[in-house]
Amino acid sequence: MSISKTTNQEAKPRGIQKKHSFNFKVNLEVLSWLPMPLKCLSTAFLILGLAGCSQHKEKALTQISLTNPEDISLTDKAVAIPLEKLEYTASKNYPLLTLDQDTIASQLSDMDADGTADHLFFVLDFEPKEAKKIQLEWVAEAPQYDLKTSIRFGKREAKDQPVQPALEETLSAEDMPKALGFQKYQTDGPTWENDKVAFRHYLDGRNAKDVYGKKTAAISPENVGLDSAGAVVDNYHTMEAWGRDVFPVGNSAGLGGFGVIAKDSIRRLGILVTDTLSNVEQTHFKIVEEGAVKSTMHIDYTNWNTAGNTYQAEETTSIWPGMYAYQNTVSVAGLQQGDTLAIGLSNINNKNGVEELKSEKWVALIQHDSLTYDRKWVMGSALILPATAYQNYAEAPSTGNFTQSYLAKLNVGNDTPVTYYGVSGWELSQEPKFKDAAYFKSYVEQLANQLYTEIDIQIEN
Repeated sequence: MSISKTTNQEAKPRGIQKKHSFNFKVNLEVLSWLPMPLKCLSTAFLILGLAGCSQHKEKALTQISLTNPEDISLTDKAVAIPLEKLEYTASKNYPLLTLDQDTIASQLSDMDADGTADHLFFVLDFEPKEAKKIQLEWVAEAPQYDLKTSIRFGKREAKDQPVQPALEETLSAEDMPKALGFQKYQTDGPTWENDKVAFRHYLDGRNAKDVYGKKTAAISPENVGLDSAGAVVDNYHTMEAWGRDVFPVGNSAGLGGFGVIAKDSIRRLGILVTDTLSNVEQTHFKIVEEGAVKSTMHIDYTNWNTAGNTYQAEETTSIWPGMYAYQNTVSVAGLQQGDTLAIGLSNINNKNGVEELKSEKWVALIQHDSLTYDRKWVMGSALILPATAYQNYAEAPSTGNFTQSYLAKLNVGNDTPVTYYGVSGWELSQEPKFKDAAYFKSYVEQLANQLYTEIDIQIEN
């Protein structure tokens, strides 16, 4: 599958197009030269032919019934339908979804990051126990939608070269900023965002995850992290109309970075900014998809050598509209008996501690304080984790290369994927109620319940 700046979009988004309909008109003037009997007969055949096309078109529609099984409202609920259940072939081109003649923004998604689309993806609102019936049609021209997700990545090979947009990157253990003498990457690595919040990953060997607070729903400017000449510059710690970097990371793994606890020691995936050699032999990053309703990136870590052990790790990071969060799926091969996956939650500037919230399906670690730089603004951050894998949490040691964090400890199988979510709510975002700790806690609980609700899907091809 080719990767472009927008999935299922050939041109600049023009906004959601509603109420698609097909109107057929018989032009009697074209038939006016015919004798009356032939004119009537030709008109009849034309009308019958159009009716036949209309009936054929009606049969070509796929009906999809969706039901919310829970007594809770679901806002921007992600729905992913395997393409094999839709009898999809490459010749069917682009999906067009409608509900009561209104178009639903959707895209073909590569959920296993293998380069081929495998799911139809969209988001939809549901009332408690609500059932909806939508129609799917395959069309030749890509529908255009408002862009509500994005991934940005830029790099340069030399200090005197301008940064250029890129879709992937491979770096060795020696390609660290301290060794190179310059930062290769715009914003230290890729950023990803939706209409609510933005994040970034330190691809420069640190492999931590940071948070950009957004004040508007629009996608942030393409030149964040660059000067007018295209050189890397830190201009995102200054407040702009769109927002700014708000979350201090330090020597933590940020919001959702990971490591392994082995023999009672925490082993970081990667290094600190002051190091010249990574403990990961090779890192390969690629943008899997960037679309109106979903953007995904994938990172492979080859030969992560730490304290005598060698691991192979990978993570797939996705975001879709409506949530102040992102999804991360991680797997680690080479785990030894007793090894534990550790998911980090930076606790820099946190004086209020962390709260553990549990349900049958999920566990959330929630903190809320003036967590931003210089404790200037109030912010909540949280991890939402699967209850089936969760053991407990601990605080990272005060020394070493993985500090300043709470660590969620997950019991996972060797090379077995586990999915979790990083959540961030800033008081200057579009939801000022995040300033209130009780409100942020309620939001995390509602989001977790939504994420772990499975929509019932019935298909009539």
